[in-house]
Amino acid sequence: MKKFIFRFNNQSSPSGFNSKNILGGKGANLAQMAKLKLPVPPGFTISTKVCEYFYKNNKKIPKKVIRQTKKEINIIESITKKKFGDLSNPLLVSVRSGSRVSMPGMMDTVLNLGLNDKTVIALKNNASDGRFAKDSYRRFIQMYSNVVFGMQPHLFEELIENYKLTKGVIQDTDLDENDWDGLIQNFKDIVKEKTKKNFPQDVNEQLWRAISAVFLSWNSKRAKIYRKINYIPDHWGTAVNVQAMVFGNMGQNCATGVAFTRNPSTGKKELFGEYLVNAQGEDVVAGTRTPHDILTINKSMPKIFQQLKKIFKQLENKYKDMQDIEFTVENNKLWMLQTRSGKRTAKSAIKIAVDMVKEKLITKKEAVLRVDPNILNTLLHPTLNEKAEKKIIASGLPSSPGAASGKVTFSAEQAERLKEQMQDTILVRIETSPEDINGMHAANGILTARGGMTSHAAVVARGMGKPCVSGSSEIKIDYENKLFKSGNF
Repeated sequence: MKKFIFRFNNQSSPSGFNSKNILGGKGANLAQMAKLKLPVPPGFTISTKVCEYFYKNNKKIPKKVIRQTKKEINIIESITKKKFGDLSNPLLVSVRSGSRVSMPGMMDTVLNLGLNDKTVIALKNNASDGRFAKDSYRRFIQMYSNVVFGMQPHLFEELIENYKLTKGVIQDTDLDENDWDGLIQNFKDIVKEKTKKNFPQDVNEQLWRAISAVFLSWNSKRAKIYRKINYIPDHWGTAVNVQAMVFGNMGQNCATGVAFTRNPSTGKKELFGEYLVNAQGEDVVAGTRTPHDILTINKSMPKIFQQLKKIFKQLENKYKDMQDIEFTVENNKLWMLQTRSGKRTAKSAIKIAVDMVKEKLITKKEAVLRVDPNILNTLLHPTLNEKAEKKIIASGLPSSPGAASGKVTFSAEQAERLKEQMQDTILVRIETSPEDINGMHAANGILTARGGMTSHAAVVARGMGKPCVSGSSEIKIDYENKLFKSGNF
């Protein structure tokens, strides 16, 4: 295996090469979308073989890969007409993981890489938008500090929440350039306090530390737990995808979203998904903002909606399976960032398999193989009696079907402890993060105050067959006093 790096841009996708074992699921599917001439931002995949080498060689990246990566960055520069670390027209990249099988949220991602105190000014001047540039920079400091330095996200979120309270605003989008300037300084101060070092300004140092951090995230606690739950071998490793950034947070002509080509809860053949205007992808999946239904994009961006419908059909015909897709709209131009076979409930798996036979997409034999026997027992999970009298104290989005009762618990650790004591629990969180995977596995049901139907909590719960209600904005959660309120309850 001489080749460690594979390009996936439209101009020269490797022909006939599509091995998930080498490229990981995300890299293989990006290469495939590029081959279908779909709008994929230029980039490349560092193969799973490098991950293997990394762990066998004292967590070092081979010099050959460093040389090849520099060449690939030059190719992205010539396609985008931007330069990495340039002070007049800087190229920014995303660094994402990609294992053979989908492990939603379990490994790390860094967006907006390449920003520093100087390139952020160039980004501001090129976009004629200071707010967008500073918002991107604070996001980068947040993600990089979490992924590379292991700093907890809440350290940064608390600074933002307190700032909004002082200013008297509700949404992050209500903060202007000067507000973000102040917060960027606060972020850099907290990084210095926790790491005893200044936030890195060298873009190449940023890149290599982020790539190493993605390889390291293969062995993070949450990734190991997820692999154990889903019988995924430890030796597979992850690939790393480096790709030119496209921006969904540049203003009202920009958006980011996650969509399924069929309803993952019911299996119905309908567009299902969510998007946020003026946001980046992490905002949708992290559940920090509750997004809009994908169908409403038809009103705000009708051209994009028609394009998406066409692409969804193309991808279903290609993969012959229900797809889970991530996209970004930058200044009214659509970009495809990911496609993969979507996580679904047992009920929807059966409906999708039967429907696809009727649509002549797959054979009956393939349909039978599509339904994972391990999830069939979830069809026997309890549901609420429709005729029974119910006292509804709050409602939210039906992210994963079923019914559950149990003791309210506010942390993943407590859910695990109570399960060991044979007690049923409901995990109640403001929003779940990948770190909560062990608690989600232990709990009987999940309730979140924020996040939509495509948030991390929703996707993981559907894959596990656990009932989940997300985005229940009526409930107020107080972690400190271990209680949650809804209206008079």
